[in-house]
Amino acid sequence: MSQSGSQAAAFFRDVRHSRVVWLVRDDDGSPTHLSGDGMRSLPFWSRSARAQRAAKIWGHELRVESMPLDTWRERVLPDAARDGLVIGINWSGPRLVGWSFTSVEVLNRLAATD
Repeated sequence: MSQSGSQAAAFFRDVRHSRVVWLVRDDDGSPTHLSGDGMRSLPFWSRSARAQRAAKIWGHELRVESMPLDTWRERVLPDAARDGLVIGINWSGPRLVGWSFTSVEVLNRLAATD
């Protein structure tokens, strides 16, 4: 399994147990990133330490926040889908890379772990 694949697997396993997702944001909201295929991705992490590392790498006075999994599932994922965003999952490494999924794919993977 690739590094990105193992990070994605860890995300779904971790959030199933903790029932929390982590994000980085500033006063204007969370950063999105344009992928090579032209999709804009909104990243989330399964643990505080992972999100803190991302905030440190990206800088720009980003802070780490948690969100209950149910809120994320019921509010953020539908909003992201409506806005044409994909969801970045546990991006890691010095350039913060990893897999992104559509909101439907994320919901299906979450359902498979319940």
